Amino acid sequence: MRARALGHLARREHSRLELARKLAAHASEPDALETLLDGLVQEGLLSDQRFVESLVRRRGARYGVRRLEQELAEHRLGGEFSAEPLAELRRAEPDLAWQAWERRFGRPPADLAERARQHRFLMARGFGAEAVASVFRRIRLGQAGQAADHPDAPPAE
Repeated sequence: MRARALGHLARREHSRLELARKLAAHASEPDALETLLDGLVQEGLLSDQRFVESLVRRRGARYGVRRLEQELAEHRLGGEFSAEPLAELRRAEPDLAWQAWERRFGRPPADLAERARQHRFLMARGFGAEAVASVFRRIRLGQAGQAADHPDAPPAE
């Protein structure tokens, strides 16, 4: 069972809960599984903090903070593990929403129905209302004016 656990961890980071689910069918008894997981944590091979950072890195470019918070809740992780990585993602969310919109659509909506479809797409990806509004402000300003909408942009002269 240890070799199977190491194989999973070699491919990517796992949360403790996720790894326990994957190994449960192969455990002779629940206590053996908990002992194995505790040993992996002590050896530094299994870390919920690294899992959170990995998830935010892998999925943060395509999905918004709300979606990642939901995924972390499914792994029963949050609070102390996710505060800092999600705060960084929250600051970048308007730009990430813009990039997701550009990859999927790339041109302004032709009518209100298309705008609603684009809006639903971004919301379904977990981007917050402010990030989605930022995308449509950038569209309204024109793609050349996209830097003017960025919160870190210098004031226009």
